[in-house]
Amino acid sequence: MAFSYCNKELYCEGVPISKIAQEIGTPFYLYSYEELMKGVKKYKEALTEIKGIICYAVKANSNLAILRAIFREEAGADIVSGGELFRALRAGVDPKRVVFAGVGKTEKEMEYALRVGILMFNVESEEELEVLNHVAKKLNKKAPIAIRVNPDVDPETHPYISTGLKESKFGIDIRESPKVYKKAKQMENIEVLGVHCHIGSQITKISPFIDAAKRVFELIDNLNNENISIKYFDIGGGIGITYKDENPPKPSELVEAIKEDIKKRNLTLIMEPGRSIVGNAGIFVTKILYTKKKDKKTFYIVDGAMNDLARPALYGAYHEIKPINLKEEHITIKADVVGPICETGDFLAKERGLPIMEKGELLAIMSAGAYGFTMASNYNSRPKVPEVLVKDKEWFLIRERETYEDLVRGERIPEFLLE
Repeated sequence: MAFSYCNKELYCEGVPISKIAQEIGTPFYLYSYEELMKGVKKYKEALTEIKGIICYAVKANSNLAILRAIFREEAGADIVSGGELFRALRAGVDPKRVVFAGVGKTEKEMEYALRVGILMFNVESEEELEVLNHVAKKLNKKAPIAIRVNPDVDPETHPYISTGLKESKFGIDIRESPKVYKKAKQMENIEVLGVHCHIGSQITKISPFIDAAKRVFELIDNLNNENISIKYFDIGGGIGITYKDENPPKPSELVEAIKEDIKKRNLTLIMEPGRSIVGNAGIFVTKILYTKKKDKKTFYIVDGAMNDLARPALYGAYHEIKPINLKEEHITIKADVVGPICETGDFLAKERGLPIMEKGELLAIMSAGAYGFTMASNYNSRPKVPEVLVKDKEWFLIRERETYEDLVRGERIPEFLLE
């Protein structure tokens, strides 16, 4: 186990977490290299029997050290912005293993991706296709594409992270997509390579993936009959993790269910895991500043907040909370774990069973490796927290804590306000 107790103290691999807290302060994000590699290995093993590419979803956790560790395992990147492309390249990704998704790609981003030679763009609308053709023509290049199709499959996840229903902003209706493919084939500076389908995130059943894949295979067969050759099936990401009591499918289960269809059509399968690689490889460490009782309520006021970890406030998401140091007594109380932000929605947990704790004690917010730091902000002018990576018995600071000076870097006061 990457995070486990030894002599009543929580460790990350071979390092006591309290030791890191003493040296760099709190709050901070902490990642296990061992757990990260386990996540990558699951996908590599799943793809051993078919042609496949792992394109890690950079949006889940984009720290350069995390990216570098993943790319060293021959994984590529699923990106949704020019900034993510820049990060991926800085971390050493092979551009020919990069797919570019997102509904609002700009011409500048398209040009950047074309110049570095990415594998393909996952096109989300007809207008985007036309703009991409125009940009590629200016550069005297052909833009390789897949079209993101929307199969209208319910992934049975939180509405905010469901992307495969017909009312979603993502993709092109799968029934309308053949005419878009025909249009793309006629374009001088477009090269049709694949079909992309991503139905959502934190999916805990295999059936929605299979339902979507069946509809995509039918589309691919129809396109082949129209002499539109498809080489890649990008099935997206979305396999969930265990936050509480979920039992999500393994990558191998999904591949096993569709591998014969992949082989029969001589396709290369692209998988875009994010959360399922990094989610349980990371935790958020915070310190109790005060305990407060109000009527029958108990609040643990901590130095971490919704600007650091947005998921509980944004989605009502559950993260298990563990004390860094266990006590002899096993008395638990119901408490809200809340931060210093001036919002009632600033909480990390509500009515959670926790030990009786005091000022200065440390808490670990589990399963925070995905959509933790990447969603952080400077709300209330709070500096962003550091990130730490542990490997065996060593720990490495992979992002420094921001300073107050960092908060105002790039801001300017006009001369007329200085008079």
